[in-house]
Amino acid sequence: MTDLRKKILNDLRVELSEEFDRNFQRKAFFDRRWPPRKINRPGSLLMVTGTLRRSIRCQVNADSVMWESSEKYASLHNYGGTLTVTAKMKRFFWYKYKATNDESWKWMALMKTGTVITIPQRQFLGDHPQVRKTAERIINDNLQNAANAIIKNFKP
Repeated sequence: MTDLRKKILNDLRVELSEEFDRNFQRKAFFDRRWPPRKINRPGSLLMVTGTLRRSIRCQVNADSVMWESSEKYASLHNYGGTLTVTAKMKRFFWYKYKATNDESWKWMALMKTGTVITIPQRQFLGDHPQVRKTAERIINDNLQNAANAIIKNFKP
């Protein structure tokens, strides 16, 4: 039974990791499109450098599979939320503006300290009907394969 559980969890890890990665290509959480960027630019906000996408790791335990990211801002994008502009952030924004001459950094650098920025949810990991459907298929396939192996080896 332990081998069957390991096989199911490993299959979940492989297939769902691929699906979660595809969310970055889809610019959506399966069928739920991400809100557009406020500043109109080509590409996806969550794919500017690809760091977030590459940071996603999966851990298989005895009875569960869990995905996580080492990036501090991952949960803010995945769940949405707010952040308050600090003096340190403003210095960073000025630095980015001077390094890139990108007006969006200047716009952010000119924000007053204490300004609250709302980050809309751009989910890439988590529960979704497609996740449950995939999990159900993987479990059923593995159980059917195990039953077939038992029947094949059964000799009356």
